[in-house]
Amino acid sequence: QVQLVESGGGLVQAGGSLGLACAASGRALRNNGMAWFRQAPGEERKFVAGIDWSGGGTVYADSVKGRFTISRDNDKNTVYLLMNSLKPEDTAVYYCAASYAAVAPGPGYRYIYWGQGTQVTVSS
Repeated sequence: QVQLVESGGGLVQAGGSLGLACAASGRALRNNGMAWFRQAPGEERKFVAGIDWSGGGTVYADSVKGRFTISRDNDKNTVYLLMNSLKPEDTAVYYCAASYAAVAPGPGYRYIYWGQGTQVTVSS
C-alpha cells in the first residue's frame, strides 16, 4: 500500500515563502513522475507543478511559473514544492500525486496515488 504524506503547510503573509514536502512510503516512486495540485474552497482541484522521474524535467502552471519550484530526492522518496512570493490567491489545500508515467506530468495525466493534502493560507 503506497501512502503519500504532505507536510509543511501553514499560515504565511503575502510575499513570504513556504516549503512543502511529500514523503512516499510503501514502495519507491523513483520511476514515477510526481506532481502538486491545489484546491481552493469552492473550486476544482488544479494542477500546480510536475516533475519527471529523474528531477531533470519540470512543468508549471502559468499562475505559479517563476515563483514555485518543484524538486525531488529519490533517495528519500520525497518530492518538494518551494513557494516564493506567495499571494492570497495561492491559498488552498495542496496535494501531491504520483503519475503512472515517468515524464513530468501535467493536468491531463493519469495519477495513481494521492496524498491527503496540507493547508496553505496566505494572508494579505
